[in-house]
Amino acid sequence: MEIKQAKFIISNTDVRKCPEPDRAEYAFIGRSNVGKSSLINMLANNKSLAKISSKPGKTQLINHFLINEEWYLVDLPGYGYAKVPHQQRDRFQKFISRYMETRENLINVFVLVDSRHEAQAIDLDFMEWLGVRGIPFSIVFTKFDKLKSNDKHKVIARYKRDMLKRWEEMPPHFLTSAETGEGKEEILSYIAGINETLDY
Repeated sequence: MEIKQAKFIISNTDVRKCPEPDRAEYAFIGRSNVGKSSLINMLANNKSLAKISSKPGKTQLINHFLINEEWYLVDLPGYGYAKVPHQQRDRFQKFISRYMETRENLINVFVLVDSRHEAQAIDLDFMEWLGVRGIPFSIVFTKFDKLKSNDKHKVIARYKRDMLKRWEEMPPHFLTSAETGEGKEEILSYIAGINETLDY
C-alpha cells in the first residue's frame, strides 16, 4: 500500500468529537521524543503532516488524519512527559484512556519504542494496560538506523526476553527508521492486510 493522500480532519481532547467511527482507525503513541511525528511523516510521504518539535510532549491532542479516503491514522499524545506539569499529564492520560477504551473502530495501536534503549518499565506497563483491556497493539522500534549493525540483533533479542517475562509471545513488531524509510513498507502492508478483512 502507498499513502497517496493524507488529509487532516480534526484535533481534540473529547472522544465524542472524533470522526464518525465508520472507517478503520490505527493509532500511534509512544514516550516523548521517541520519533513519532517523524515516523508518521515518513509513512505518509509528507514531512509536515505531523508537527515535529525539539521539545518533548508537543502533541497534546488526539489528531485524526484520513488516509487515501479509506482509514484513519491517529496521532496521540505521548506518555511519560519529562517537562509537562503533573496536572496536565494526568489530563492527557485520562482522555487517551477514554479514547482507547471507547473508540469502537480502533483496530490497532502502534506503540513506538526507541530501539537504542533497553525495555523501559513505562512502555512495558502501557502495553500490559492495553493487553488487559484487550486492545490489539504492535511494537514499532524507532531510530533503528542509529544502531551499529552488530548491535541490532542483540537489541531486539534483549527486548523479546523482557517482553516474554509478561507475555506468552512477542506481539507483531516492526524495525523502522524515519531517516532511511526502513519499516515503511512492512507497516503499511500490515495495515492493508488487516483492512482487507474488515467490512468498513
